[in-house]
Amino acid sequence: MTDPAVERDAAEAASAFSHPPVAPDATAAYGDHPDHVIDFYSPRGEASSSAASAASAASAPLVVLLHGGAWRAPYDRLHVSPLADFLARCGFAVASVEYRRGSSGSVPHQGAGAGGPVAGRWPETFDDVAAAMDALPELAASAVPAADPRRTVITGHSAGGHLALWAAARHVLPAGSPAGWKLPSPPLLRGVVALAPISDFEVAEELGVCGGASAQLLGGEAHWAERVAYADPAALVPTGIATTIVHGREDIVVPSAVAESYVAAAAKAGETVGLTLLDGVGHFPLIDPAADACAVVAEEISQLAW
Repeated sequence: MTDPAVERDAAEAASAFSHPPVAPDATAAYGDHPDHVIDFYSPRGEASSSAASAASAASAPLVVLLHGGAWRAPYDRLHVSPLADFLARCGFAVASVEYRRGSSGSVPHQGAGAGGPVAGRWPETFDDVAAAMDALPELAASAVPAADPRRTVITGHSAGGHLALWAAARHVLPAGSPAGWKLPSPPLLRGVVALAPISDFEVAEELGVCGGASAQLLGGEAHWAERVAYADPAALVPTGIATTIVHGREDIVVPSAVAESYVAAAAKAGETVGLTLLDGVGHFPLIDPAADACAVVAEEISQLAW
């Protein structure tokens, strides 16, 4: 008998991936590698909230979007281009960031989802996100003049949600972080809206999220102890930056227990993190413009951006 949860997840994924890609209004490079690019989407002037409607089109908040896909090579920013377009139609300027993901090699099959491409590159995946964020103000000023960098919100889905939380925590990275990662002061962000993020590596590994992708991102189990403190959002709190997590209660890809553990870690560190749990929602509706959950995402971003 087919598991209803698996059936629902498959249907949600099919809907999210059914939208044709949306070409950006501009693309700019932040480095020399082919993956060192950012796609920019200009605000469409069809704002969906009263707050956005009242704002000047010449002063749109900038949403930085980091795609998911377990940090693995087959999944690039193309699959979130409909989400980027949706957010642009909500009145935001959008910067969709590409970054280096896992190599084309594979890992031995060690359980469901473990086979296939390696997840992430150490330190390149983090190098790229740091470099993209550092280059973004200048690139955005040229590519989307309507964007207001003073009202920047970073968002990301799944593995991209992890990277969004990490990018907002660079100023609290431990001493000894790889060159270019640590900031001397908090980044200029209005906040973070992380969508079903892989936000607590310990819990994610216990639950087998994405076939052990968190450990692969760190370079394998042999490097876990020496690297996890530089990469795990649950170890990088408090940040002092407004943070909200949106997560489906029915998510079987990244169970909501991962987000709940991150929220608990933040609270223990003295920081309040918002957590919006959506009933009857799994992993993919959060990036599906046809789903009600996507409207919730846009509203959460609006709450921080406007």
